[in-house]
Amino acid sequence: MKPKQLFLTFARGEAITWTLLITALVIRAMGDPIPAIVTIAGGIHGAVFLGYAVTALLVGINQRWRFGKLALAVALAIVPFATIPFERRLVATSALEGSWRTALSQDPRDKGFIDRLFRWFIARPFVLLAVLLIAIPAVFAFLLFLGPPTEWFK
Repeated sequence: MKPKQLFLTFARGEAITWTLLITALVIRAMGDPIPAIVTIAGGIHGAVFLGYAVTALLVGINQRWRFGKLALAVALAIVPFATIPFERRLVATSALEGSWRTALSQDPRDKGFIDRLFRWFIARPFVLLAVLLIAIPAVFAFLLFLGPPTEWFK
C-alpha cells in the first residue's frame, strides 16, 4: 500500500469513528439503553486515533513534511472531523504522492538517524508491523489507565 492510500484510509477511519463516538454520546444523553455504548465507541475511536497518529508520522517522515505539518496532522485528529479538510489539502497539494523511501538516495538528509531508522523499518514491513502491534496496544492501555482526557489535569 502506498503512503497516500494508507494515510487516506486512516484519516477517513478517524472521521468515521468520531461519528461513532459522537452518536454514542448523543444516545447516552437521550437515556442510554446500552450502558457500555460510549465505552465501546470510545475504545474503537481511541484505537483508530492511535493508528492514525502512527500513520501520519510514518507518512509525514516518508514525505519529508516539516515538524509543524507532522504535529498539525496528529493534533487535528483531536478536533472532530478536522482530518477531512487536512487530507483534502494534502491531496490537492500532492503532499501524499510517491512511494515509500526504502533506498538511500543522493539527498543529504538520507544520512540522518531518523531517515536510516525509517528506511530500515519500511524495508522490513513485518518487523514494523510487529513493533506497532506491541507499541500501539501498550500506549492504548496506558491511556486507558490514565482515564478520560477530561480528568488528566484535575
